[in-house]
Amino acid sequence: MSDRSNPRTARWRTGTTLALSLLALAASPALADPAPAADMPAASDPAPARSTNLITDGGGRLLLTGGVSTIEGAGGGGLVPWALIGGYGAEHEVGLQAYATGVSTQDFRLYSYGAAANLGDRVEFSLARQNFHLRALAGALGLGSDYVISQTIIGAKVRLIGNAVLDQNTLLPQISVGAEHKINDDTTVVGGALGLKRADTDFYLAATKLFLGQNLLVNTTLRLTRANQYGILGFGGLGGTDMAYKAEFEGSAAYLITRKLAIGGEVRTKPNQLEGALGGTTFREQAAWDGFAAYALNRHLSVTAAYADLGQIALRGQHAAYLSIQAGF
Repeated sequence: MSDRSNPRTARWRTGTTLALSLLALAASPALADPAPAADMPAASDPAPARSTNLITDGGGRLLLTGGVSTIEGAGGGGLVPWALIGGYGAEHEVGLQAYATGVSTQDFRLYSYGAAANLGDRVEFSLARQNFHLRALAGALGLGSDYVISQTIIGAKVRLIGNAVLDQNTLLPQISVGAEHKINDDTTVVGGALGLKRADTDFYLAATKLFLGQNLLVNTTLRLTRANQYGILGFGGLGGTDMAYKAEFEGSAAYLITRKLAIGGEVRTKPNQLEGALGGTTFREQAAWDGFAAYALNRHLSVTAAYADLGQIALRGQHAAYLSIQAGF
């Protein structure tokens, strides 16, 4: 099902306006970062030693430690937001990043794309769009050859305390809070047949610790949510029941093999609010996990590939191939 022009799309146009505003920020002079003349070495000075650590040339942020973009738009792993503010904008700088992700299982496909802005390594704003293709299941349900459920996600994250890069002499992690407001467009399955709420907000608290000496990043996130399958199947239980927020655990670990290549894994638990909607174990929801490799071609472009086990979606377990590309300033 493609997006249609109707009153509900006003919220999507609002999100588009936000994205254009982020692009305007990216074009501002704050992004320019020329080296001051006083900092340039004189011709007689010896050539500066080449950095042997993971710090990027010409900047104080580390390659990949801003994370990639989650399928919901926030900076982190593919499934889990980190406390780190996405992108490479440092203090007093503005950064912008955009991403496109494809996830393909044996029964479904998910395409997610969006953009995010980093303001002074303190605040992150994100905007994401998801299109979930039901493929063969759509035909079995009489919905057409390739029915699509779409949703828009508007996110914000604020760093509260700590700095994962600079605070190497303490065990205090970087801690951030975030919110993701999700607007599901579907009125036929989600709002119609299932009678589920189509808009709601997730809240999360994330703590990330980077151990530079061990090239290791560890993250834990606590999420309060009422979303079914990330919001793709709406929010809460059938008929508006079971609308209490559920506390769910999310975790990530990444090992930086080189300053450009990281490998790792994630796990994300989810509430199980729709099991038995069509009888038996239909719509059971299970934890998801993945194993990923992320490679930064340079400071502005990275690619992430992963294998993901998404647990049961609708009628059976789903195993996925995941590919994402991200560009940033």
